[in-house]
Amino acid sequence: MAVNYDKLFKTMQLHNMGNKDLIRQAGFSGNIMTRLKRNEYVSLESIEKICSVLHCKVDDIVEFIPDNDKGGNTHGAQ
Repeated sequence: MAVNYDKLFKTMQLHNMGNKDLIRQAGFSGNIMTRLKRNEYVSLESIEKICSVLHCKVDDIVEFIPDNDKGGNTHGAQ
């Protein structure tokens, strides 16, 4: 399963918050922001910090994308 953070950047725009503002207020490194921009794994701790700063829920900033290239076997999950 892949992860996509496009919703995060839209939420940041709604809050008139730039990357540096989020980094400072959430208290994480620039490396985390780079990982977010690349849709790479970010720890739940970092996600919690972001949600706290933006006053939102995880599903407001993260989208999980199922892998379609694994034979279509979803084990009954929707």
